[in-house]
Formats: sequence, structure tokens, C-alpha cells
Amino acid sequence: MAEQYVKDVCKRLPKLELHAHLNGSISSSTMRKLVERYRQTLKQSSSDFSVTHGWTTTIHKGNKRTLKECFAMFKIIHTVVCDEEAVTMVARDVVCDFAADGIIYLELRSTPRCNPSTGMTKISYIEAVWKGVEQAVAESNFSIDVRLLLSIDRSRGAADALDTVELAKEYRKSSPTNVVGIDFSGNPEVGNVRELLPALKYAKESGLKVSIHLAEVPDVNNETSLLLSLPPDRIGHGTFLLPSNGGTIENMELVTNYKIPIELCLTSNVKCHTVPSYDQHQFGFWINRAHPIVICTDDKGIFSTTLSEEYQVTAQTFGLSISDIRELSKQAVDYVFDEDLKTKLREKLESDGIKSRPH
Repeated sequence: MAEQYVKDVCKRLPKLELHAHLNGSISSSTMRKLVERYRQTLKQSSSDFSVTHGWTTTIHKGNKRTLKECFAMFKIIHTVVCDEEAVTMVARDVVCDFAADGIIYLELRSTPRCNPSTGMTKISYIEAVWKGVEQAVAESNFSIDVRLLLSIDRSRGAADALDTVELAKEYRKSSPTNVVGIDFSGNPEVGNVRELLPALKYAKESGLKVSIHLAEVPDVNNETSLLLSLPPDRIGHGTFLLPSNGGTIENMELVTNYKIPIELCLTSNVKCHTVPSYDQHQFGFWINRAHPIVICTDDKGIFSTTLSEEYQVTAQTFGLSISDIRELSKQAVDYVFDEDLKTKLREKLESDGIKSRPH
């Protein structure tokens, strides 16, 4: 198939994004607005190197960074996304960006943060995110449904993890169409998973859906086994699950037997050096096994990508047909955390108007 035709199809295809971190999805244009606001409105010193000189938070086409360097970018982002107004701006712009790319359902994940210097609390942070979501949905010319996952940052310890679960429970009870689950993420090289496991079990027992980043780095098989013991409702990345790259047969079989859907983020893995190249990505293994998978962006702003581009590079790398691409999008509905929306989403995908081959 012609490259341009595949590109056009992937752009027009209605898609679902199930693995998108709010602050990692900030576009370069929104970052420029945030930096300027930080300098002017918040009257920060021009000598602040991290903001005035080193604020770039995008890995452009053809470039790569280490996983450590990628996580360092979030420190810059958190510096300028420091109060409710900035949070609302980010959420609004990010949702509008996804809607413009043909996303009809978005699960947006973020760690509730407080900032004593600006008076922002975890609750006001969540409210600011949802305010931005509502503004985007109202302003956008596109039809998009958005749900939130509250993220447990594995570096923040057990008390913070339990607090996040409690917040998710309360929002699930008072606003069931807003918060639909928990995300477990953060720097995979820090944090004690054994101490955090009770919070994840509590989330499951409370009826919350749980998506867990696991096996993002090599040589963490014991940690992976602990996390799979829950089991999670979805897996983020799972880069080093396979025995061929240092995983274990036991963990791979747990994932296979439980049929746990895996959120695969190709460009993210390649740009962070956790996967050498697109053609060596674990997508090939799992699709050949007919295992539940969904293509995602992870951090579209940092990795300079879109979900349309992720579908395109996946199709071209692994020789997928237009029918294959459509089927991947349709199957993603099975893995969303809002059960009540599935029928509506399936109807949208059935009427996409995309033909199997060019005329």
C-alpha cells in the first residue's frame, strides 16, 4: 500500500487512546505558552536555567534519549504546570489535540499533585484537570469522550499511594463518569513495589480498574511477578516480559493465561532505548499470539508523535492491512475502563466509512 494512503487512513480512523499521561502529552506550542506564563505572570527570575534555557520537553523526529533523561523532562514540565490555571490550560489543549487526531475515547492519566507555594491541593488539581476536559469537549468540533485515571507515582511511597486510591474512590462515587481507575507508573528504577502492593490490592477490592506499568526495564522479574499477582486489568508496556529479552516463561504465561491486555507504545520504547528499533518491538510477538493489545502514544508531547502516526508506523513495520488496522481500533473497545460507553464506541467505529483498499 502507498505510504500516503496508509497515513490518510490512520488519520481518518476513529481511534481510542488508553495510555496517555497528561503532562507528557503537552505539545510544543502549549509548552511555549506555559513557559511564557511562568516567566511573565508568575514573575520568575530570568536566571532560572531550567525554564529559560533548558525547558525543551520534546524528543524530535530521529532523536533518542535515555529513560533517565525522559523522566528528567517531567521535572521541567512540573515546574511550569504549577497551579490550577496551568493545569486547566494543559488539560484543555491536550484533549483538543487528541480530538483533532481522530480520538473518540481518551483515558487520560495523571498523578494528583499539590503545590504549597501556589495553594494548589490534590483535590484542586483533579478539579482543574476536569475543568480543562470539560472546556475542551465543549469547544471542540470533534466528538470525544474523556475519562481519568489517577496515577500512583511509585516514587512517592505507600501513604501517598493509598491517598490516591481514596481520592479515586471518592470521585468514582460522586462523579462516576469522571474517574474510572488507577494507573501505577513513575520511574521504574525507584520505589518498593512490595510496599505499594497493598494500595493496588485495595484499589481492586474497591472496584477500581487498575493499569500497571511493569517490566519496563530489564532484571525486575520478581517485581513483575508481584504485580501480576493482582492481576492488573491492563499492562503498560511490558517491554521485558518475554524470555527472549530477559523475562521469564512463568510471567509470560501468567499474562497469556489471564489474557491481560497490553498497552503498547512503540515510539516511546524506541526513543527511550528500551527497544532497539520498531521492527524489534514486542508488538510483533503479541499480535502473532492473538493476544489482547492496544496501540497507544504514552507521552505524545515528549515523544513528538500522534496516535495516527503510531498506527501508521505499526502498519508499515509489521505489514498490516487496512482491515488489520481497523480491527486493532475496534478491539480496543473491549479494553476500555468505562463499561457503559462500549456500545456507543462500537457504533462509532462501525460507521467509520473507511474502505479496505484504495480505489
